[in-house]
Amino acid sequence: MLIDGEKLVVANIGDSRAVICEEGVARQLSVDHEPLKERRLIESKGGFVTNEIGNVPRVDGRLAMSRSFGDGTLKEHISSDPDVVIEDIDEDAEFIILASDGLWKVMSNQEAVDTIKDIKDARRAAMELTEEALLGKSKDDISCIVVRLC
Repeated sequence: MLIDGEKLVVANIGDSRAVICEEGVARQLSVDHEPLKERRLIESKGGFVTNEIGNVPRVDGRLAMSRSFGDGTLKEHISSDPDVVIEDIDEDAEFIILASDGLWKVMSNQEAVDTIKDIKDARRAAMELTEEALLGKSKDDISCIVVRLC
């Protein structure tokens, strides 16, 4: 993510997510790169997608996302092309949440916004989201940053 004056640039690869809060309403800025959504791309590159009961869909039975950097063993079957969003930051924008899928697997975008909308300290807001994800029994890693815009 880059904030340049009145412009916001979000580029993402993988399953971490960027969500902006505008007047209390969550709006996702990034794209979740999931194997099932990009199955055709993966298969066109010679890979395959597994979808076993009790597990998340995976590229070649291993990687739980369809795009990444630096995966030497799967780089032929996945994309490293980011999705990029560029938009104006308007006066309704309050904050942005950047977090790994460990948060988003147990909390919706709007639930995350509602959890921290009244917390003015960005660090404390990120800690609150992390704690809520742990209480929600997240089984994945949880990384979270909150950027206040006003």
